[in-house]
Amino acid sequence: QVQLVESGGGLVQAGESLRLSCAASGSIFSTNVMGWYRQAPGKQRELVATITSGGSTNYADSVKGRFAISRGNAKNTAYLQMNSLKPEDTGVYYCNAEINNYAYTGSYWGQGTQVTVSS
Repeated sequence: QVQLVESGGGLVQAGESLRLSCAASGSIFSTNVMGWYRQAPGKQRELVATITSGGSTNYADSVKGRFAISRGNAKNTAYLQMNSLKPEDTGVYYCNAEINNYAYTGSYWGQGTQVTVSS
């Protein structure tokens, strides 16, 4: 059983920062791409940022220069540093990871953490 747990969401004012954390646990042989997605009310879930096991990153245009994704030394953790937050960054942020659990490689999701940015 593989689980992803996010933490670090909250309510902040525009211009402030938040740091989200994601930790994968369970039967894990390897973790490949990890990423953050978000879903605003009434909208589809969208990509925010991804990072490969080798450290290559990809960002949505809307967050480039403000957000930074990184992985922990344990490689089963991922972080999203969010600076200069805007009201349009509000939404539920989900962690996703491509994980090999010794039997197969699957895509796993966390339960989500709420980020609310007030103007």
